[in-house]
Amino acid sequence: MSWLWTLIIGAVIGAIAGAITKKGGSMGWIANIVAGLVGAALGQALLGSWGPSLAGMALIPSIVGAVIVVAVISFFLGKRK
Repeated sequence: MSWLWTLIIGAVIGAIAGAITKKGGSMGWIANIVAGLVGAALGQALLGSWGPSLAGMALIPSIVGAVIVVAVISFFLGKRK
């Protein structure tokens, strides 16, 4: 059951990052989960595990990391048309 909670929190973190970067409308729920989980790992690696925590993820560093992930991915994928 903890993996389900981790996926839900990852999706919420990814959705928050998408809303902050204004790229959330183009992302699906799977992309939100991936951005949230990868962003959580990146944010905690760069900033540490401080602040409130849910499902083993520190929320503030995770959101910052997810914003970085969404911004970088949308930069590279947004140029293609």
